[in-house]
Amino acid sequence: QDGQSDILYRFWTAVTQTLTSHFQSATDSSMFLKQAFEGEYPKLLRLYNDLWKRLQQYSQNIQRNFNTSGTTDLFAELQQMEEDIQDIFMQKNEDYDPEKALKDSLQQYEAAYLSKSLSRLFDPINLVFPPGGRNPPSSDELDSIIKTIASELNVAAVDPDLSLAVAKNVAKTIQLYGVKSEQLLSTQGDASQVIGPLTEGQRRNVAVVNSLYKLHQSVLKVIANQSSFPAAAEQTVTAALKAVHDLMGSAVQPLLNSVGDSVEAIIITMHQEDFSGSLSSSGKPDVPCSLYMKELQGFIARVMSDYFRHFECFDFVFDNTEAMAQRAIELFIRNASLIRPLGEGGKMRLAADFAQMELAVAPLCRRVSDLGKSYRQLRSFRPLLFQTSEHIASSPALGEVIPFSIILQFLFTRAPPELKSPFQRAEWSIARYSQWLDDHPSEKDRLALIRGALEAYVQSVRTREGKEFAPVYPIMLQLLQKAMATLQ
Repeated sequence: QDGQSDILYRFWTAVTQTLTSHFQSATDSSMFLKQAFEGEYPKLLRLYNDLWKRLQQYSQNIQRNFNTSGTTDLFAELQQMEEDIQDIFMQKNEDYDPEKALKDSLQQYEAAYLSKSLSRLFDPINLVFPPGGRNPPSSDELDSIIKTIASELNVAAVDPDLSLAVAKNVAKTIQLYGVKSEQLLSTQGDASQVIGPLTEGQRRNVAVVNSLYKLHQSVLKVIANQSSFPAAAEQTVTAALKAVHDLMGSAVQPLLNSVGDSVEAIIITMHQEDFSGSLSSSGKPDVPCSLYMKELQGFIARVMSDYFRHFECFDFVFDNTEAMAQRAIELFIRNASLIRPLGEGGKMRLAADFAQMELAVAPLCRRVSDLGKSYRQLRSFRPLLFQTSEHIASSPALGEVIPFSIILQFLFTRAPPELKSPFQRAEWSIARYSQWLDDHPSEKDRLALIRGALEAYVQSVRTREGKEFAPVYPIMLQLLQKAMATLQ
């Protein structure tokens, strides 16, 4: 009534300052108290939280008593005051948080506790990664690290702010484990060889990835078991785990690159085989599949059993090898569509290779049908080998499943030698053309190159004053215009 509406703010500031100074003088004069408050800080914090809860209940009880004791006028006045200022504590100071002011009296003990907590988390890691060590921690050693993490988080669960602070320490611990693991990885040439059995460096890399994977899975389990874990704390730990997952990826990348390069090198050898032959008398191909396909199947099966089966993180491995399988199918279709000349017998053998390709990439995936668009392309392209050019041009798979550029590339094989494929016109090898296609993934660029090849053909016919174009030319031109229209 006297305009002293900040009386509670003043009172509470005095109380918290008194607490701070009494704690300070008590711990200054007693080493035992200092160690107790720092070492058992979560218990002290829980007592504070209980005190705060009781103060809140007390505050609600006062209001309830006003209601029931008949002093309604006074209560209405108080309520009016509350509505004006929302919270009596905030009158003088908008950013004053009474609960935080209470807990701030324990600030020094929290800092000491968090520092010791970080030491407890780091110690077992520094122990199992000795200087000059060559191997990742054993399962038992990793278990002790996980137990320490779980224990620190469980003890901190008394308070959301403490949980978040300890979660940040746990994130630093995971980062430390990642840094120590990365130092063990072999990055020498033998880490990516795919010719002989596992080298020493490759064995170590497998062990490091398996160890990172166990850490990743175990920490996820610890988080899942935390009841009422603050969202911010969970995000902090999962961000650190994502870095672990990324490190696993970069550890296997050299090997994946090597396998990918070898797969590409094998597929491109299909152009060394002869697909120009006519149909044999039996109407069936002489061999179940071509030589390059046999080699590809053998190589992929060997790579999976020699290298990838040693990894314990099956899902992680398949996520990476399935991408490789998709790439292998893309390269296979790309090269199959470039074969010139392609006779009837060659078509039969190529069709058999399409079927065998599914078997070749099978070891790389959980199920071949999981490969999505690549798998649909493989299935849709095979019947086109035997269709007329008009049929191909009206196929519903065009644009939807198989890009127009691939089909146009394939139609060049049905043209006379004078109508040169884009790579022949540019005087590139097939390997160089394949590289160009990788560097230019957009349909617009690829169609522009094809259009150049068609225009050069028209020019050559006019130069020699030819009377007509090859029958496949108008179909290709129409298809090119349709493709360009879909890009608009």
